[in-house]
Amino acid sequence: MDDKIKTSAEAAESAALPRCHEVHSDPKAPNIATKRVPDAVSKTPTDKKSPAQWAYERIVMYLKNFEESLDNEHEVAMGFTGGDAGVLRIEGMGYFDPDIVTFYGSDPTGAKTQLIQHVTQLNVMLRALPKAVEQAEPNRIGFRLAQDLEET
Repeated sequence: MDDKIKTSAEAAESAALPRCHEVHSDPKAPNIATKRVPDAVSKTPTDKKSPAQWAYERIVMYLKNFEESLDNEHEVAMGFTGGDAGVLRIEGMGYFDPDIVTFYGSDPTGAKTQLIQHVTQLNVMLRALPKAVEQAEPNRIGFRLAQDLEET
């Protein structure tokens, strides 16, 4: 426990910073709680962000963390919960304030796919799919999204 006495400004700043905690059975498993939080996520207090922006930023961090565990033969996809919709190979992601998050990609047959979801209904299951055969390198959308967070 931190015994340091905090000013009211420090206490307010501390309360607004994102917190994360994870425990895995494998202590070497990629753990988002041990990663640096991008400035774009940590500098703006959470009460100044829409639910869509806040969900978007955290999903980007989870996507990048998931991709760090993949080999060069796999890339990230999203499995849908509650239905027969299958999976979406994630090729893009965005949000529309105040409460919509969207995922762009393709399904396993290559059909163009987009999921538009209200943040109160958000469930994202990340899956590793074999990369497209014609691609030399796997598509790493999580890294590109995280880079975009750093640049904004």
